[in-house]
Amino acid sequence: MIDFSALQLLLMGLTGWLERREREAIAYLIEENRLLRRQLGRGRLRLTDDDRRRLAARAHRVGRAALREIATIATPDTLLRWQRQLIARKWTYASKPGRRGVWLEIRRLVVRMAEENPTWGYTRIQGALKNLGHRVGRSTIARILKAAGLPPVPQRPTSWQTFLKAHWSVIAGADFFTTEVWTWQGLATYYTVFVLDLASRRVEILGSTQHPDALFMQQIIRTLTMAETGVMRTTHVLICDRDRKWSHDVRRRLRDADIRVVLIPERAPNANAYAERFVRSIKEECLDRIVPIGERHFRRAVGEFVEHYHRERNHQGLANELIAGTAVIDKGGRVRRRPRLGGLLNFYERAA
Repeated sequence: MIDFSALQLLLMGLTGWLERREREAIAYLIEENRLLRRQLGRGRLRLTDDDRRRLAARAHRVGRAALREIATIATPDTLLRWQRQLIARKWTYASKPGRRGVWLEIRRLVVRMAEENPTWGYTRIQGALKNLGHRVGRSTIARILKAAGLPPVPQRPTSWQTFLKAHWSVIAGADFFTTEVWTWQGLATYYTVFVLDLASRRVEILGSTQHPDALFMQQIIRTLTMAETGVMRTTHVLICDRDRKWSHDVRRRLRDADIRVVLIPERAPNANAYAERFVRSIKEECLDRIVPIGERHFRRAVGEFVEHYHRERNHQGLANELIAGTAVIDKGGRVRRRPRLGGLLNFYERAA
């Protein structure tokens, strides 16, 4: 015997389900129609993130089969992909209070690892992140690197900074800086050339002159290449800018002495950043704060600064340590100041 009450309940449930599907489809079409009316006359359809969110939410309720019949703005696959992205963002940013911080940390780590390790691919970075307690997919790593403008492994070059650090023990940087000096003939420009060892940050002043001609450069070459006391006796690569004073003849003489000269690109001072930083230091901390009166005064000021630079100045590139020696820490002594150039340069230490 047929149970008409059960059949009636079944029909009512099916009718309600169909009505719901129709309502969801109508709601989707209304939302789509609203977007189309708003974009009317503007040419190409441009949707905001909020538009995609609203449309994706409606599309998810309608289902893929119905979307094939009614969707016009985007394909069903696109609409449902927007829905998946919304869910991913919800779980990434809103589900747990600290999740956003974790995601930002992962992004920073991915970019850092790629920059510091140009041969690491997506899988290698994925493994390194796993060691730190982060499980991240290869596709996510690829998206992060693409957003940061970093290409895949075969196209990712070694950074100049990494190259320099790998060769610090054999590389030095050289440069000139100019200083206006008052002489008995009036204001004169002195050209000072120096060389800086990248590994230790030690600086050698090679000479100063008003006329950096070929004869002066020959003397600089002898100072650089002397077998026993030459500045370049432990380094074999010299980074210079494209100043004409580093002429073809000068470079040939250095090459004959087994010193390779690398000329940095034009308008790229960061390629010789450590030498440029020394110029900035001696200018800002010393020479720009005095009026050199005569060559003797000028040379004394440069000598005092170099001594201060090596023994009394903390260097951020060396973990805030001194180049020569270490500071004596004795908490029981009185703090005293050791001034240079009348207090222009100072060093503080504990009295014995």
